[in-house]
Amino acid sequence: MAENDFGVAELAAYLHLDAAQVLRLAERQQIPARKVGGQWRFSRAEVHHWLEERIGLSTDEELVQMEGVLQRAAGGGETDISIIELLPLEAIAVPLAARTRGSVISKMVDTAAQTGWLWDTAKMAEAVRAREDMLPTAIETGVALLHPRRPLPNLLGQAFVALGRTETGIPFGAARGGLTDIFFLILSDSDASHLRVLARLSRLIGDPGLLEALRSAPDARAARQAIDDQEQQLSP
Repeated sequence: MAENDFGVAELAAYLHLDAAQVLRLAERQQIPARKVGGQWRFSRAEVHHWLEERIGLSTDEELVQMEGVLQRAAGGGETDISIIELLPLEAIAVPLAARTRGSVISKMVDTAAQTGWLWDTAKMAEAVRAREDMLPTAIETGVALLHPRRPLPNLLGQAFVALGRTETGIPFGAARGGLTDIFFLILSDSDASHLRVLARLSRLIGDPGLLEALRSAPDARAARQAIDDQEQQLSP
């Protein structure tokens, strides 16, 4: 048994659920779980991937609740995640000079490296490609939320987010063959912070007005301002 696995009580506390709710999820196979010595055990990595999938399928109201759960799980002293504070101007490419899936990943990683906070572009690009090969992060609204399968803090000076927008949409694995032209690259230093950033970004891109503003932004500064304006409108 892995020492850092959750037990039922630990996972219930982490997710701010009752132990009975966690047991029901496990018994109904609605959460990754296995029995060891007659006791339910939950892999931390699998729980984080389960949460990631839930975030991608959640409504705005559910995302607000999810943000609260993740903030409490991170510790009472944690402040709200701010995308604009994680998105330096140097990490924005508008337009992003890429026309293929492979070049998008390479160019996004190169853009992120302009900050000086990403130390190994080759390893990060490889990790992002592996994640996309496993399951594309593109959604039907034309946005992709790129990231490695697990955070790679040893490659980063600090956690941050990069943004790119191509001049035209490209095939990136979205359902129903939709094209993608807006790309976020999430570079987190822990599973918990990654999930919090993902939930926050999912709330932002759920607003069609922001996507329209990003598509019409003439440059990186305007794109960043559009995100700033939208984030200020989010409910706590």
